[in-house]
Amino acid sequence: MKLSNLDLVIIGLFFLLMLAIGIYSYFRNKNPEDYFVAGGKLPWWLSGISHHVSGYSGAVFVAYAALAYTHGISVYFWWAFTIGITILASAKIFPVFWVRLRKQLHIQSPLEFLKVRYNLWTQQIMAWSGVLLKLFDIGAKWASIAILLNVFTGISLPVGILISGGISLLYITFGGLWAVVMTDFAQFIVQLLAGIVMFWAVLDFLGGAESIFTLWDQLPASNSQPFHEPYGLGFALAFLFINFLSYNGGQWNLATRYISSNTEQEASKAARLSGILYLIWPLILFFPMWAAPILLPNLADPSQSYGELTMLLLPSGLVGLVIASLFANTMSMTSSDINTIAAVITRDILPNISAKLKSNALSTARIVTFLFTTMTILIALQYEYFGGILGLIISWFGALVGPIAIPLLFGLIPTFRSCGPIAAISSILSGLVAFIFTKNFEMGSYALQVSLPLIISFLVFISFGLLSKKKVPEKVDVLLTQISKNS
Repeated sequence: MKLSNLDLVIIGLFFLLMLAIGIYSYFRNKNPEDYFVAGGKLPWWLSGISHHVSGYSGAVFVAYAALAYTHGISVYFWWAFTIGITILASAKIFPVFWVRLRKQLHIQSPLEFLKVRYNLWTQQIMAWSGVLLKLFDIGAKWASIAILLNVFTGISLPVGILISGGISLLYITFGGLWAVVMTDFAQFIVQLLAGIVMFWAVLDFLGGAESIFTLWDQLPASNSQPFHEPYGLGFALAFLFINFLSYNGGQWNLATRYISSNTEQEASKAARLSGILYLIWPLILFFPMWAAPILLPNLADPSQSYGELTMLLLPSGLVGLVIASLFANTMSMTSSDINTIAAVITRDILPNISAKLKSNALSTARIVTFLFTTMTILIALQYEYFGGILGLIISWFGALVGPIAIPLLFGLIPTFRSCGPIAAISSILSGLVAFIFTKNFEMGSYALQVSLPLIISFLVFISFGLLSKKKVPEKVDVLLTQISKNS
C-alpha cells in the first residue's frame, strides 16, 4: 500500500502548516499564562473545536474501525453518544468551575487547586503518577503515528517517529497552547474535508444517498443494533461514567480548554459545541467503516478497513488528504497532552522540589515543554525494548485516569466537601487495586471489568467523606462556596 507523489506532497504540506502555525503562535506568548492557558482569552468556538479533536486519536480509524466492521453501529452509541450527552449535560457545571478556579486561584494547571482543596501530598501523588505514565503513553502515540507512516510511505519507524515527534516538538515549544489550539482547528478542517470526501465516495459506490438507509439490509442484523454484546447496555452505561469523568477534566488536557476560556458563558458554549460535534460528526465519520463489510467482504484484518477503503475509493491527492487526517487526530491529542503536562510539571512539581525552580519565566515553560517532549520521543524510539512492558504501562495509565479523576472532579462539588486528603489518596489506591483484580480474575461481564476500578474508587471516596469526623478546613469551605455560587 504505497502513496503517489501527489499524496506525499499533500502530507508534506500538512506538516509544514503545523510548523507555520507554531512559528506564528510564538509571537502571541508574552508570559506563562499565555503559554499554558492562552491568557484566559481562548474564543469559545476555538476552545470547543479543540476540546473535540483533542478527545480522540488515530485509534478511531484503526481499533474503532475494526469494531465498526464487526459490531456495526454500537460503537457510536457506547463511544460518541455517551461522550456527547455527558458533555452537554454538564456544560453549565464543570466548565464553569474550571473558569472560576483560574480567576480565583490563578491556576494554569488542572492540578494546581488540589494543594488548597486537599494538601500538598495529594497533589504531588496525582501529579507525579499522571506525568510519569503520560511519558510512556505519548511515546506510544509517536510510535503509532510512525507505524502509519511506514505502512503508507515505507519510511522506517525511527524516521517516522523523528518526523512526527520532531515537528510537534517545534510547534508546541514555540507556540504553547495557542499553537496547540490553532493546529487543532487546522487539523479539524483537514479531518472534516477528508471525512466528507470518504462519506460521499462510499455513498457513490453504494448507489446514492438512499444507501444510508438500505445499507443495513445488506449487513448482519446485529450490526444495526445500538447495543451489540459484549458492547451491550451495561458496557455503554460504564462508558457513560468513564466519559463523564474524562471529558469534564479527568483528561487534564480537556480541562485546560475550559480553564482557558474568557468567561463562564464561553466555557459552557465551548462544551456545548464539543458535545454537539460528538453527537453529529461521528455519524458521518463512521459511515464508511459501517459500510466496509459490503465493500471489503471477509477482510482478514478489520483494523485495516479504513485504510483499505481509502486506497480502493479515492484518487491520488485525496488519499493523501485522508492520511493527513489520520496523523492530525493523533498529533492533536499528543500535542494537547504535552502542553498540559508541561503546565503540571512547571506549576505543580518543580516549585515543590526546590524554591529555586519556582519561576514565572516564559523561558522555563518552553524548556520544560522541550525536555518533556524530547523524552517522549526517546521512549518512542526504544519501542522494541519496551514491547509488552510499554503496553502494560499504557493500560495502567488508562486505569489511573478514572481513580485520579474522581477526587479531581468530585472534589469540586460542595456535596463532597468532607472528602479530604485521606479520601482522595485512598480512592486512587483502591481504584488501582480493583484494576489489578480485574486483570487477574474473570469478571463474567465486560462492563463490570471496565467499570469496577471506577466504582470502587468512587465508593471509597464518598465513604471516607461520610466517615470523616474532621472539621472541613475553612479554606476548602471558602473555595467550594465561591466556585459553586449560582452555578
